Amino acid sequence: MRDVLSQSEIDSLVQALSLGQIDAADRAAGAAESETRIYDFRRPNKFSKEQMRTLQTIHENYARILTNFLSAYLRTAIQVKLAGVSQVTFEEFIFSLPTPTLMAVFKTAENEGSAMLETNTQFVFPIIDLLFGGEGESPKKTRELTEIEITVMRRIVSRMLENLRYAWEDVLVMSPEIENMDTNPQFNQMIASNETVALITLATQIRNSHGLINICFPYITLERVLSHLTAQHWFSASYRAAGDERDILQSVLERVQVEVAVTLGNSTVQVEDFLNFEVGDVIMLEQTVHTPLTVLVEGKPAFNCRPGARGQQRAVQLLGVRGEQDDA
Repeated sequence: MRDVLSQSEIDSLVQALSLGQIDAADRAAGAAESETRIYDFRRPNKFSKEQMRTLQTIHENYARILTNFLSAYLRTAIQVKLAGVSQVTFEEFIFSLPTPTLMAVFKTAENEGSAMLETNTQFVFPIIDLLFGGEGESPKKTRELTEIEITVMRRIVSRMLENLRYAWEDVLVMSPEIENMDTNPQFNQMIASNETVALITLATQIRNSHGLINICFPYITLERVLSHLTAQHWFSASYRAAGDERDILQSVLERVQVEVAVTLGNSTVQVEDFLNFEVGDVIMLEQTVHTPLTVLVEGKPAFNCRPGARGQQRAVQLLGVRGEQDDA
């Protein structure tokens, strides 16, 4: 509800209008303008702000994963940072790409659509130079990629997509598989030109070369999982995954074999006495009958126990976990 003007406020407004201090037409136009918002029906916003923020969070994590992978794989310092997340038409994305560039159209999952990972020459050529024994330099003049270079980059892109699967595993179970690779954007007809896509841009730095990686997710590819692109679902899935990992880790650890031994006691003897030991000699131990024995797990004291037998076999009964006071 709007606040009701008092009589004195109404009189002040009438006086200001009569003196020409306020233009009624301008005030009306300003009020109308402030209540309207421009909307382009040719470019509808299909992704909500929350979904875009979730995509940003996912690919910030992907940038960190990709930095670690490429640096270790190529054995040189490589930086990958998220530059931006936006929604555009597929036509705008294609027209913004340079020629030549390396585009990999990949299938996201068995029952899902396709997406694209594009890497420009400022990213591709330094990697090829490093793999062929160079120092990671770009050619002075841009040229087309050879078939051998495309084959080499296909392996790199496959590993990059595998890391993308790790970044998306809490939202979408991906099994990315490259469908085709091309170097001319104008020949790519992955989807209709007016379809809305989510465009993720990553900035890369390899030595002195600054390049870009673009990941294009069409709306129709992500439509079935849009309800999962929320911060609440993403974080809750992360917690569930952490719990599952703990269960898996526990089940694996339960099958690990460890060496278990029991110390019956200790004794200190002189070397001369040790050399004169014979069968039937008795060695006095520094262990009383009522003192618990020590169970060693992988050579480290772990439990207190009491000796005994089970059937025809020697056994010990655990009395409890060995504490620090037991070692004193």
